[in-house]
Amino acid sequence: MEAPAGRRPRAAVVVTGTELLTGAISDRNGPWVARELSALGFEVAHVQLVGDRAEDLTRALERARDDGCELVVTSGGLGPTADDLTAEVVARFAGVPLELDEAVYERISQILAGFAARTGFGGAALEAANRKQAMVPRGAVALDPVGTAPGLVVPTPGGPVVVVLPGPPRELTGMWPAALAAPPVRDLLARVPAAAARSLRFFGLPESEIAATLRDIGAERDLSGVEITTCLRRSELEVDLRPRPGAEAVAEAVHAELAARHARHLVTADGTTTDELLARALRERGWTVATGESCTGGMLAARLVDLAGSSDYVAGGVVAYSNEAKTELLGVPAEMIAAHGAVSPEVARALADGARERFGADVGIGITGVAGPGGGTEAKPVGYVCFCVTTADGQVIARDPRLPGGRADVRERATDVGMHLLLRAARGG
Repeated sequence: MEAPAGRRPRAAVVVTGTELLTGAISDRNGPWVARELSALGFEVAHVQLVGDRAEDLTRALERARDDGCELVVTSGGLGPTADDLTAEVVARFAGVPLELDEAVYERISQILAGFAARTGFGGAALEAANRKQAMVPRGAVALDPVGTAPGLVVPTPGGPVVVVLPGPPRELTGMWPAALAAPPVRDLLARVPAAAARSLRFFGLPESEIAATLRDIGAERDLSGVEITTCLRRSELEVDLRPRPGAEAVAEAVHAELAARHARHLVTADGTTTDELLARALRERGWTVATGESCTGGMLAARLVDLAGSSDYVAGGVVAYSNEAKTELLGVPAEMIAAHGAVSPEVARALADGARERFGADVGIGITGVAGPGGGTEAKPVGYVCFCVTTADGQVIARDPRLPGGRADVRERATDVGMHLLLRAARGG
């Protein structure tokens, strides 16, 4: 099975787990695998989520095959319990029996022996678990466990290669390099065209503007060979261009045109995130940052320290939610709060200055607002948020927009705005 000329090979993701369908936990594996497959050059046909039911998993595999997918990646269902059915279902799908793999059995035995020694749980139950997880479809490539369950790479006659990975995200991502190196997958990847994807990220630009630009470009050139998607994420508009083989030049031209027409709102044209850009800018200037947050409740500080190495540029932060905390911890004058209100441009600046001074930082940011759902007034409605960034070299950048959405939306969008104001300051205004 090979992709037609001008088309990318198709792939699918099948995530199993009834606990995902009930909402008990959220799926992290499907999106992660889909991104990895796209980066490898596949066209991802679909991500399916099915319960721990053999018939549903079988139908998902059949759908992927019928949709012309050359690679299917499954997640979950490899454990020792009765509802862990993925290996059995995939073997049946491939038309081969399950067989005990002695090497896998010994490897799992070593892992479980350590578990038994630490916990005191062993005996027949553990032996049964070991044996179940060591049953491998005939002709499959077994992947060494990251936890206790081995992964599998299973070729199917005239159909897709099926990669079977464990459900815990740490185990799945840890096993991914071995899955790509397995001969059936490696041979498939050898004929997958390079992804050649391009992306742009804008801030403060509505989707309608991108749509209008694409209509203008589409009137002058054929865009059918480029899959163009727009997505609003973290208050930023992301535009992805994924060319089919042979349409790379068109994608490059569209990418350049979008960047040129909307340069004022362009954050990055190479996929670099705002977080990475801010970290780079702070490091280049040798600056440290401090935060004084009210309505965001520490979300901005958490975002700043999310990247490894953030201790180079994050001095610290204070969540000053009450008026007393604003005064006692960050030096906001009580009379200022009385005169202007806790949610005001004046208090936002005092929070920024207070955070910068308390931590000896080069740049400080203050955020105070009405997140809702209550507490709004006609003058200061829900969503009204005041921001101020001040720097040791005299920059002052202030904004007081009304952000849309509910409480969670306002807090998340306020965090986004804060990141962009800090980036502007770090770049020199």
